Amino acid sequence: MLAIFKREIQSFFTSPIGYLVIGLFLVLSGLFLWVFKGPFNVFEYGFADLSNFFLLAPWVFLFLIPAITMKSFSEEKKLGTLELLFIKPISLWETVLGKFLGTFCLALIAILPTLLYMYTISQLGVTIGNLDMGMVLGSYFGLLFLIASYTAIGLFASTLSENQIVAFIIGMVLCFLMLYGFESLATVLPNGPIIIFVENLGMKAHFESIARGVLDTRDVIYFISLTLFFLYLTIIQLKNQNR
Repeated sequence: MLAIFKREIQSFFTSPIGYLVIGLFLVLSGLFLWVFKGPFNVFEYGFADLSNFFLLAPWVFLFLIPAITMKSFSEEKKLGTLELLFIKPISLWETVLGKFLGTFCLALIAILPTLLYMYTISQLGVTIGNLDMGMVLGSYFGLLFLIASYTAIGLFASTLSENQIVAFIIGMVLCFLMLYGFESLATVLPNGPIIIFVENLGMKAHFESIARGVLDTRDVIYFISLTLFFLYLTIIQLKNQNR
């Protein structure tokens, strides 16, 4: 697994992919937060907090993560090297986890520079340093869980087609459905407990719950279970293609 992980990281930074992903995330988030006028602009928002960033980041990663993972297995299928995965001395689980951790670490590196936003926002407040750190740290934890789920979904999507563009579109659509689909579905249901149940099937409700600064074990279990579920589907799909 460690060898796969190292190979993934090296492949990101020996080509423009890694730098492009990190640069795109920082540029897009920076422009929307500090330059472009609109609902995400910090100065127009009028409050010294990072809530706009955590509203924007899931949207940006919804496109970036599938773009990173789209070649993970689709390229192997296209080049005819997928069969080599089954004869390597490491298990499929180790291979999938290695690719998963490689992509996750790349996204983590992209997030690290945004910690400067905390200092900047704290200096912009009427009372300098008056920033709800519990909510900010909770939002960062929620974002990490969200990225992990995106990555697992993207890896699964890359096993469904040897065409990277198709894998990207499938991954993006699945991530969107898991993030906003269930909440949208709940709006057309009659009032009652069923609405809350349906909303809790989606990632958005759990991400917002963690972002409030309260780390509920139910939210953590949800994201871990969702991530493992799509990693398991990835393994199943790879095994089916080897038959």
